[in-house]
Amino acid sequence: MKIFKLLIILSFLLQACTSLHTRHLESDARIIVSEFIYDEAPFPQCHASTILETDSGLMAAWFGGTYESHPDVSIYVSTRQQGKWSDPMLVADGIQNDTLRYPCWNPVLVKRENGDIILFYKAGPNPREWWGCYKVLAAGEKNWSASQRLPDSFLGPVKNKSFELTDGNYLHPSSFETNEKWGICLEKSDQELGKWERTEIDNRHFNAIQPAILKHKKKTLQMLCRSRENRIVESWSYDLGKSWTPLAETGLVNNNSGIDAVTLRNGLHLLVCNPIEKGRNKLSLLVSPDGKEWKELLVLEDQPLGEFSYPAIIEDKDGTVHITYTYNRVKIKYLTVSINS
Repeated sequence: MKIFKLLIILSFLLQACTSLHTRHLESDARIIVSEFIYDEAPFPQCHASTILETDSGLMAAWFGGTYESHPDVSIYVSTRQQGKWSDPMLVADGIQNDTLRYPCWNPVLVKRENGDIILFYKAGPNPREWWGCYKVLAAGEKNWSASQRLPDSFLGPVKNKSFELTDGNYLHPSSFETNEKWGICLEKSDQELGKWERTEIDNRHFNAIQPAILKHKKKTLQMLCRSRENRIVESWSYDLGKSWTPLAETGLVNNNSGIDAVTLRNGLHLLVCNPIEKGRNKLSLLVSPDGKEWKELLVLEDQPLGEFSYPAIIEDKDGTVHITYTYNRVKIKYLTVSINS
């Protein structure tokens, strides 16, 4: 009889825990704003956007030019104030001298504690030979600094935003590409970008690049990455990025296209990806309470043809989620999303 009562109690506890877990996953979201950052631009193609909350609104950047890898591809920036985006402004190019010019790639915007904005980007003939660059927009200024090159062998954040530690240092999710291998690594710097160090990660079993960092409780971090294996792969750190587990598969389908993720202040994790085996014609927003169990929260794009890819996602100080992504390589689309949990 006592055993029977104990089984009943355990059953109720299990149901309660399951119910709590289910409610934790039962978040809903709706799109508040859906628009293009620009209607016309001085370039035919664009890709790889990044977005940042500023003191006065939002800032987005991307690369634009004749086509990806063309020498005229440059970095453009637009700001959003009072509900309106400014015209795209060219802020960085790959001009080396009067006769040599390289394309620019994958901008990433980061804000310093003093209000300065750092624009990281890459320049070079291709992702196997590119190098890391940056410019700074000082707080309150209108003009960007001259381009600076990062130390040799460092790229900075290769696609997705940097993670700021409590001591002010940055963790930059980075990666490398060769003809034989893709791999991820973590770069760490101070806010002045004067001191750099790298943490290697075991990439033996996957070809992965372009990680995104999620924050969990205590000292736990998680990196999610795209891979040639058409699955999102992950690595975990339990010491705030000093060491990382070998790459492992998450089970999430993604067609070897760029992803991005963010941890909300309420503890939920959001992921934007192309959850399909082939093509980039579907783009979805996923949610997770723990970085392990994910469910589709919103379908952002789902069309028979087209490319909707390389998302960027942030949460602002008011708890609103902002997303940008490539729209058919001709425009950058911007969404504001409200999350209720």
